[in-house]
Amino acid sequence: MKKSVEEDVFIPLYPKSTVEDKSSPRSKFQERRFWSAVKLLSNVVLWDGIVPEDKVRDLALSKLLNRYLLLNILNTPLGPDNIEKCNKVVACLPERWFQDLKSGSTLPELTNFCQHLLQ
Repeated sequence: MKKSVEEDVFIPLYPKSTVEDKSSPRSKFQERRFWSAVKLLSNVVLWDGIVPEDKVRDLALSKLLNRYLLLNILNTPLGPDNIEKCNKVVACLPERWFQDLKSGSTLPELTNFCQHLLQ
């Protein structure tokens, strides 16, 4: 899993003006790569409970979400596409990771993602 995250995930970052046209090849490529990384995120998280939780969280949150997915989400204009991306990421996260948290708090790895959601 670690090798896949480190070597197979690539989401190019283009200027917003380049990807605003959803029919452009760059925009389509970036979107395909983003959704491929989301699928990998959901697959990595499936190993929670089998592989030690700290390893799964590191791969899923520190490496995939914060290194790749969040950059793309922040570069996506606010609107329905951004909301869809955020919803899909949230849907991947196991509820078990949030059970022992105090109300109004989150996992340290999710701080930047939560700040984006609050916007």
